[in-house]
Parts: sequence; structure tokens; C-alpha cells
Amino acid sequence: MRMNCYFSSMPNKLVTSAIVITMTAFSTMTAFADAAAEQLLQNARYQATLQNQDLKGFMKKDGRKTPVGLYLREQNIQFHHMTNNVEKRFHMRLKENEFDLLEIVGDKTLTFDDNKLANRINGTDLSFEDLSMRFLYWKNSAIVGNERVGSQKCNIVRLRNPGKSGAYGTVDVWIHEKYGALMRVVGYGFDNNPLKRFQVTDLMKVAPGVYTLERMRVDSIVSNKVAGTTYLEFEKPKKPVGSQQGR
Repeated sequence: MRMNCYFSSMPNKLVTSAIVITMTAFSTMTAFADAAAEQLLQNARYQATLQNQDLKGFMKKDGRKTPVGLYLREQNIQFHHMTNNVEKRFHMRLKENEFDLLEIVGDKTLTFDDNKLANRINGTDLSFEDLSMRFLYWKNSAIVGNERVGSQKCNIVRLRNPGKSGAYGTVDVWIHEKYGALMRVVGYGFDNNPLKRFQVTDLMKVAPGVYTLERMRVDSIVSNKVAGTTYLEFEKPKKPVGSQQGR
């Protein structure tokens, strides 16, 4: 499915008046918004990660490609990248209200060092927390508006970091109203300045009614200006895989 929502046609402002949330809302309304936001996020997580799929592709920056892979097994997600012909593997294990990010070294599985979450992978604009999309599992969330990405209607959900690990204090995600897929993400530092912007340009259908990422542009932002760009692209999987866990 071609979305035709390329970044060059987007407005320069990172945050529009459409996503301003009224801080004086009643607590009952806030509780409702949180529940509604969580439902949107559940759909987005399924479209992005909670499927039984093997996705292979690459990150491309300045003409240099870094092969990547995502192995999706419902509550277990493995991803890897190749650097200097050496495979680096990682594992995200999802649990109720929490998740673990792990690093696989040889035959050992180690807890991933939080200090490395914001590190860029192989000189690209994608970090480990970007590729794992760990922010989709933060529980402090609320719907803050709606907006079109290109011609596509989207709901906007704001997530706040429950801790201090990683680069982002707040992340806004645009979720396709019809398909539930991620369309845009803006990550802000703990000082509320934008650090990273993700723009999905193409979705692909992997099952009836199920769409996932095919191509996305990732921009690093410094002083509200684009400082670097990387493209993340995936090939369409040949067929869904079984429901076995792990890999």
C-alpha cells in the first residue's frame, strides 16, 4: 500500500495546535483518554511488532546499507544488524506492563545496558531504542489530537517515559485511524526539544487487514533542523510463519 506522504511535503512545525492537550480536564476524562490511548497503542504494537513474521531489510544512510532483521513471535521479538560482517543480535521480551531488552552475545543472553539505548547503530540515525520501538510499551499515554499524515487520517498519542533511560522523555506517535499502523513518530528529549522524527512513507499488507512498515525516513534533529537522515526499509515477507516462540 503506497501512502505517498513523503516528508518534503510536510509542514516544518514539529508540533501543531491540533495536539495541544487541556491540562484542566476532569480526572474521569483523563482516565478515559488513557484507556482509549492504550487501545490505539495495542493496535499499533500489533501492526508494528506483535505478529508472527520474519522481516528482512536494511538501514540506508549516505548510500551505505546496514542489513537488519526483525523476527516477530508475539510476545518475543528478536532483531539484528550486521556491522563489518558481524551479526549483532538483540531480544525484547514482553510481559504484562513491562518489557525486557536483552543482548545476545555468543550463547549468552545479557541484560542490555540502558546507557547504550540511545547509541546509533553503525553510524545511522537509528538507535537501539528506535529499532526496538520500546516507547510503544510505555504506560503513561494520552490521546492529544488528530491530524492527517499526507492524505491519511491519524490519531496522535503522547507517551511519557516512566524512567530516565534512553534519549526520549516524551514521544508523540501518529496512528492510522483505519489500519492502526504507525505513520509518524517524533521523539523529544527530557528538555522537551525534538531529537528524532520518523516518517512512514510506505506500508505493506502482510495478512488480511494487517499492515506493517515497508519504508520509513528517520531524521535526527538538532536545534529544530534536520542534521542527518536514514531510511529503514523492509522486504515483504514471503509468507507468515508459525506461532513458535523465539528463534
